[in-house]
Amino acid sequence: MIEFELNGCKVSYPGDEKLSLLDYLRNEAGLFAAKDGCSGQGACGACLVELNGKPALACVTRMKKVAGGKVVTLEGLPDRLREILAQAFVEKGAIQCGFCTPGFLMRTKIFLQEHPNPDRRQILEALKLNLCRCTGYVKIVEAIEHAARVLAGGETPPPDPNQGIGGRQEKYEAWETALGRRPFAADLRIPGMVYGALKFCDHARARILKIDTVAAGKMPGVLRVFTAADIPGERLTGLIVVDWPLMIALGETSRTGADVLAGVVAMSEAAARTAVDAIRVSYEVLEPLTDVMQAENSPIRVHEKGNLLETCRIERGGDVERILSASAHVASGVFRTQMIEHAFLETEAAVALPEEDGVRLYSQGQGVYEDRRQVASLLRLPLEKVRVIQVANGGGFGGKEDMTVQGHAALFALLLQKPVRVRLSRPESLRMHPKRHPLRMEYALGCDAAGKLTALRARIIGDTGAYASVGTKVLERAAGHASGAYHVPAADIIAKTIYTNNLPCGAMRGFGVNQVTFAMEACVDMLCEKGGFDRWQFRYDNALAEGRMTASGQVLGPGIGVRACLLALKEKFAAAPDAGLACGIKNTGIGNGMVDDSVVKIEIVSGSKLVIHHGWTEMGQGVHTVARQVVCQETGLDPKIMEVRVDTASGARSGMTTASRATSLVGNALINASAALKRDLGRTPLSGLAGKVYEGSWRCDWTTGPLQGDKTITHYSYGYASQLVVLDEKGKIASIHAAHDAGRIVNPTLFEGQIQGAVVMGLGYALSEDLPLRDGLPVSYRLADLGLLKAHEVPEIQVIGVEVADAHGPYGAKGVGEIGLVPTAAAVANALYQFDGVRRFRLPMRAGDEKK
Repeated sequence: MIEFELNGCKVSYPGDEKLSLLDYLRNEAGLFAAKDGCSGQGACGACLVELNGKPALACVTRMKKVAGGKVVTLEGLPDRLREILAQAFVEKGAIQCGFCTPGFLMRTKIFLQEHPNPDRRQILEALKLNLCRCTGYVKIVEAIEHAARVLAGGETPPPDPNQGIGGRQEKYEAWETALGRRPFAADLRIPGMVYGALKFCDHARARILKIDTVAAGKMPGVLRVFTAADIPGERLTGLIVVDWPLMIALGETSRTGADVLAGVVAMSEAAARTAVDAIRVSYEVLEPLTDVMQAENSPIRVHEKGNLLETCRIERGGDVERILSASAHVASGVFRTQMIEHAFLETEAAVALPEEDGVRLYSQGQGVYEDRRQVASLLRLPLEKVRVIQVANGGGFGGKEDMTVQGHAALFALLLQKPVRVRLSRPESLRMHPKRHPLRMEYALGCDAAGKLTALRARIIGDTGAYASVGTKVLERAAGHASGAYHVPAADIIAKTIYTNNLPCGAMRGFGVNQVTFAMEACVDMLCEKGGFDRWQFRYDNALAEGRMTASGQVLGPGIGVRACLLALKEKFAAAPDAGLACGIKNTGIGNGMVDDSVVKIEIVSGSKLVIHHGWTEMGQGVHTVARQVVCQETGLDPKIMEVRVDTASGARSGMTTASRATSLVGNALINASAALKRDLGRTPLSGLAGKVYEGSWRCDWTTGPLQGDKTITHYSYGYASQLVVLDEKGKIASIHAAHDAGRIVNPTLFEGQIQGAVVMGLGYALSEDLPLRDGLPVSYRLADLGLLKAHEVPEIQVIGVEVADAHGPYGAKGVGEIGLVPTAAAVANALYQFDGVRRFRLPMRAGDEKK
C-alpha cells in the first residue's frame, strides 16, 4: 500500500508501484489538468506537478517514489494563487492551444515561491523542462513576469474597452484551458467507454502473409480484434486522392510503416495495448523505395499507376533559357530541405459512440465536415447518420488535416455499439500522421545590370511519401510561390509530387512556401553580391505591388504590403548591414480553382446567451475569438454572452481549417449573418429574439489554376512579410525583427502570438529540426530528438504590425497563421552568409552541412 498526500488530502494506493504518477492522476484520481504529451519520455513538461515542493514530471515519476510524499496538481492550488497565475497567462496572451499551459502554470508556481522577484535569465532557465509549440515562449515569459508583480502587490490592468475589431479581447475559453478544465479529446469520459489501440506495420514495404489475432483476442479485458475485413464501406480514405487504407488487408503489400494492420478494443487502454503486442504478423519483407530522385524510374511501384503523382507546370513570359543567358547576372544552386514533424503537444485522439443507427464522433481534426464525409464512406452510412463535434485541439499546424484515429474509433464504436476512445502514443503519432515535405529545388534566377529581375527557372521535386494526402497542393503552392514576394517577368517552373515508401507528407504551416522561399531568397542575395546591389533596395525595387505578377501569373490588385514591410525594417537594416533579410508571401484561401466558402449561424438562446455556429477548427490560432469579435463589432453585444460551437448537426458548413483562411471566411460570413440580427436589435431587445437563428455565408468561387482562364487569379488574397535576422559578434542570432502585413489586425494579442510562435518554428526549421528516416521509418521516436527549441534558446523577437487593407478580407484582414515562418529560414541563412561567407544550400543549417 502506497500512502501519500494529494492536494492536501491523504490517499492510499494499493496498485502497481511501477505505475506512473500521471496515469494515476488521470485514470485513478480523475484529475486531468496534467497532460500526456510525450508518452512517458519526460520531454514536454505538460504533466509537470509539484512533489515535495519541487517540480516533477508525472509521466516519469513512479508511484513508489510518491510514497510518503506530498503531491500538488493545478487543481490543488489555493484559489487566489491559481487565479493570479491563470489571469497573468490570459492577459498576456500566453495561451494558444493551451495543452501545455497547466504544466507551465505549475512550473510558474514552484519557481515563484523560490524566486519571487525573478529576472528574465532565471525565468528562461526555469522553463527548460517545458515545451510549447505554439507561442514561441515570448508571451509565456511576459506572463510569468506579470504574475510575479501581481503576487508582490502589483495591480492587474483593466481589460481593453474595445472588445471588437482591433481590440485585445481575451482568447475564448482561455481561463478554462489554462486551468485544465476545458477537456481535450483524450480528457473526455463517457459512461461505458472502452479503449482502442492500433497495430502498425513493422516495415515500410512488406507483403502481409498472415495476421494472427487469436492470442490477442483471448487476453484479459479484450472485447474484439478488428481487421480490414470488418470495414463495411469503402476502405480507402483521402482528402484529395483517395488512396490511404484505414487498414491493410491480408495478402496486400504495405506502403509505409504508418499503415495499420489491425485494432484491438478492450476495457482499458493498457489492456488494448498489451493485446496489440500479442498480434503476430507474418511478412514477406520487400525492398522499400526511399530515394525520391530514383522514384520516377524505379521498378518499385508504390501505387499501381506509378510513382509520379502529379506535375505542376508554369511557363510564362517567353523563352526563359534565352532570357537567362542574356541577363547581366544569374544566381543558381540546388537547395534541399528536410522532413520535419509538426510536434503538436497533444497527440491524436478521438472518441466515438453509437447514436441513432449511426455514430457521433468527437474529433480534434482540422475539418469536421471532411471527417464526416470520410467516416460515412468507411461505414457505408448516409452523411446525416454521422455527427462530428469538434473538440478544440492541442495544436495542429496542418498535421491534423488527414484522418488518423477518427475512422478507427467510429468503426469500433459502430460495430461494438459502445463508446470507444482511440489515442495515439507519441511514437505512434510520429509514425502515422503526414509530415512536412522535403523538397529538392534547382534554381536559376537572373537580373539585368540595373538590378531588375528578368527570369526564373525552377525544378522542384517533392517526396510525398506513401500516400497523396495534400501533396499535390503543397507542390502546386510551391510552384505558385516559387518567385517569392517579387515580380519576375518570365518563369519556367516544374514541380513534381512523387510517391515513395517514406512516411506520408502533407500539410504543414507554410505548405511548401517556406521551402521555395529559402531557395529564392538565397538567389536574391547572390544576385546582390554579383551585381553590387544594396540588398534592401534590390528587394524594394523588385517587390510585388499593384499591377505586378506572382509566380502563378496572377496580376495583383491593390493591398500589397511587401514594400510597407520592407520600409518598416529599413532603419534597422541600415543599423545592422550584416544582418540577414528575407521577404515572404503566403496565400490566404485554397484557391487554384477550388471553392473557399463558409456558412455560419447565430442562434439566439435567450437575452443573456447566443451561440455562434461555424465549421472551423480552434487549434490555438484564435478563430473562436475572432468570431466573437466580429459579432461584437457588428452588433455591439457583449462577447461574454457568446458561446461558439463546431458541430456538423448545425449545418454551419465549411472546409478544412487550412490555408490561413479561417479568419477571412468566418469573418465575412458572420458580417453577413449579423446584418439581419443588427436590424432586428434596432427594434427588439435580444430577449425578444430568443429562438431565432441568423444564417450568413461567404463564398469565393472565382479563382483559377496557374495561367488558366482569361485572367489568372490563383488566390483571392495573400499575406506579406519581411524579416531581419541580426547576429551577435559570435555569429549567434541576437534578434529577429518581423514586419508582417495583416491587412487589418483583428486582435493585436493574437496577432503577436501567431507571429512569435511561427518565427520560433521557423528558427527550428532553419537550425535544428529534422526527422531522419532509415528504410522509410523514423530513426528515433523520441520527442527530444526532433530538435525543437526551448525558451532559453529563443532570441529577442520584435513583431511589427503592418496594415495594408485587403479587398476581400473582413475589415481588410489577411491570413497570418502561416506567413510568420515563411521568410525565417531564408533570413537566417542570409545572415549566416554575411557573417562567415558560407552559402547554405541545405536545411537544417548545422555546422558542416553547408559543405555537403
